[in-house]
Amino acid sequence: MEALIACHECDLVHRVKPLPKKGVANCIRCGSVLYRHKPNSLERTLALSLAGLVLFVLAISFPFLALKMESQLHQTNLITGIKVLYTQDMQGLAVVVLLTTILAPLAQLLGMLYLLLPLRHNRVPPKFAPIFRFVRGLQPWSMMEVFMLGILVSVVKLAKMAQIVPGIAIFSFFGLIVVLAAATVSLDPHEIWHRWEKLR
Repeated sequence: MEALIACHECDLVHRVKPLPKKGVANCIRCGSVLYRHKPNSLERTLALSLAGLVLFVLAISFPFLALKMESQLHQTNLITGIKVLYTQDMQGLAVVVLLTTILAPLAQLLGMLYLLLPLRHNRVPPKFAPIFRFVRGLQPWSMMEVFMLGILVSVVKLAKMAQIVPGIAIFSFFGLIVVLAAATVSLDPHEIWHRWEKLR
């Protein structure tokens, strides 16, 4: 069956053709980018998703920041920070932080692993199509970079009152932001759908 793609800007339907290395397919009507050649997309995205899951576990398991005032040291991690927001009558903000910094990235990572691991071994997992659409729809909800920016602003303000000691989790969290962005860029949805069509 011939693969087709509709332009995201003008809806003109095109045939999907193989591209040369680093090639780009453009719409013949409006010139918008339809798709790009991404070599080893599945393998690279799978490797980045595995690395992201390791970084995610480190980011929620270890101290994020510590405040050192004289002889006292107060440590916090992502979960305790959300709990503090909730107990201080900021339940809405706590839910938003939980959704955008923990649940959405975790669901995105687990979803990609659930889909890509079987595909790598020429198998199709159950409910492939709806889960892939769900995972793709989660990307705008993963706002870890916004959270990190807020943390950096807070660190600048708190540095005047106490010594800030960064923990392992903050470096893991930063690495997770980079890895998730790289996984999003390396993913070629057209290749994933093409493999699904061949194997189902």
